[in-house]
Amino acid sequence: MAKKISKRKEALLAKIDREKEYTLNEAVATVKDLKSAKFDETVELALNLNVDPRHADQMLRSSVVLPHGTGKKVIVAVFAKDAKIDEAKEAGADLIGNDELLGKIQEGQIDFDIVIATPDMMCFLGRVARILGTKGLMPNPKTGTVTTNIAEAVKNAKGGQVNFRTDKKGNIHAGVGKVSFSAEQLEENLQTFIAK
Repeated sequence: MAKKISKRKEALLAKIDREKEYTLNEAVATVKDLKSAKFDETVELALNLNVDPRHADQMLRSSVVLPHGTGKKVIVAVFAKDAKIDEAKEAGADLIGNDELLGKIQEGQIDFDIVIATPDMMCFLGRVARILGTKGLMPNPKTGTVTTNIAEAVKNAKGGQVNFRTDKKGNIHAGVGKVSFSAEQLEENLQTFIAK
């Protein structure tokens, strides 16, 4: 049985011309006009890359730092040793640790959005790889979360870094801002994402 479309969604769909190709300015204006929820909605970009997801060489995984952020407060956990711990504190990391934080993760206490680690800490993260990996939080050099430059990685994560990868059908989905952003901010975020 087909899922019934709500009256609100029907009204919104009636305002969109499915045959028309919208310019970036028109698309952003349309998104702002169609705001209907009582909360600050996320603007999401969906791209069909026309790649075959069965071939690993065609899969895409990367990250981009949006100039105006995503509008979401990000909680960053850092795994580092010695001087890198101080570097992470200065950069504004929310959680910094090693064995104690690993214990919390093993107990299922995951209260962060991004994990950043130095290469020498990756062997310790192997103990919680199944937990972090299933939630998409395992640090990865391709997304810049395994690095020796902890300060830059934390600033990027806090400043609106978006990680993306192709899904099972060859599409990319990413939040690029909030409806409350100005049209110029949304356009700059979209252009930066597409340029990547």
